[in-house]
Amino acid sequence: MDFDLIPARTGLLIVDLQNDFLHPEGAYARGGQTSEAIAALPDRVLPVANALREKGGWIVSTQFTLVPGKGGEPFIAPHLKSIRPFLGKGDFAPGSWGHSLVDTLQPADLTVEKVAYSAFYQTRMEFSLHKAGIDTLFVCGIVTNGGVASTVRSAHVRDFKTMVLSDGCAAFSQATHDSAIADLSTVGKVMTCAEAQGLIEAA
Repeated sequence: MDFDLIPARTGLLIVDLQNDFLHPEGAYARGGQTSEAIAALPDRVLPVANALREKGGWIVSTQFTLVPGKGGEPFIAPHLKSIRPFLGKGDFAPGSWGHSLVDTLQPADLTVEKVAYSAFYQTRMEFSLHKAGIDTLFVCGIVTNGGVASTVRSAHVRDFKTMVLSDGCAAFSQATHDSAIADLSTVGKVMTCAEAQGLIEAA
């Protein structure tokens, strides 16, 4: 790397690894949308999270949110409704079990609700990172071509040092994941979870 990693100024930014996406009883599983690659992510990312915790770094979790309106019916973007028609009342609701970071990666030091692909769009993410003194991010989560890609690009234009964990992200197809990782290599450094763990432990 072209900079010295300072763990206390570094965050593991976990994009949307929530129960409603991953858990067998979550909204996506109930809707028949499951992925072995996505389900494997928490255990793969955990050693990176533990290494960063041990060194005094930060665990930052983004929580995709369906904001409830009248009667608890969620506001769902037309695009999302068309591709995920099973989503409904109670799914990804703020404060709910489904909305929460999966148990494997708990606890998070910072939790930020998000309503779109990018974790920086109309959220307190940038404020929170600056207040915590974070200027470096390892990014992981789902989906590589959606929330991860948008968040990485948003971090890049805000001058965060950004590294994408290639095997710490996943999409609903391997080809889509591979294409997104290739694209993201133009705006951030790409490395494996094992490589990131080694960097943190050596810092």
